[in-house]
Amino acid sequence: MIRKYQTSDLEALKQITAICFEHVSIDKNIENRFGVIAGVDWKQRKMSHIDDDVEANADGVFVVEIDSEIAGYITTRINPCTKIGGIPNLAVLPKFQGRGLGRQLIETALSYCKEEGMLYARIETLEQNQIGATFYPKMGFVEVARQVHYIQPL
Repeated sequence: MIRKYQTSDLEALKQITAICFEHVSIDKNIENRFGVIAGVDWKQRKMSHIDDDVEANADGVFVVEIDSEIAGYITTRINPCTKIGGIPNLAVLPKFQGRGLGRQLIETALSYCKEEGMLYARIETLEQNQIGATFYPKMGFVEVARQVHYIQPL
């Protein structure tokens, strides 16, 4: 069952994020290269993105629950000026993957964006995320650009 986010979901969403983004996170890539920075590991940095998503648009965060367990989530951002909505984060716990939950979450997010007046929706993934690289085009997303991320110690 997909439902709207509730404040009591926040910690579960952050834990799902820490589990699901280990191999597909810029923050993890940075830590692999430079180690933990300022005592804040990649999980803390990535989990803080969920705080940001909830603060920016809690109404556009959706949770999928199976047998009273949160199995995954999706977050959205709305931009009334550009009419382009965004999907910053999507995650489904490994034990629930392969059941079409990601597809249902994307469909829910796209419907929400459309209801909010968005004309387009965008999503990003890292090249190393092979699941996203094949899944998002199957969901109708079209690649428009590639970006390279750099970091430098100061």
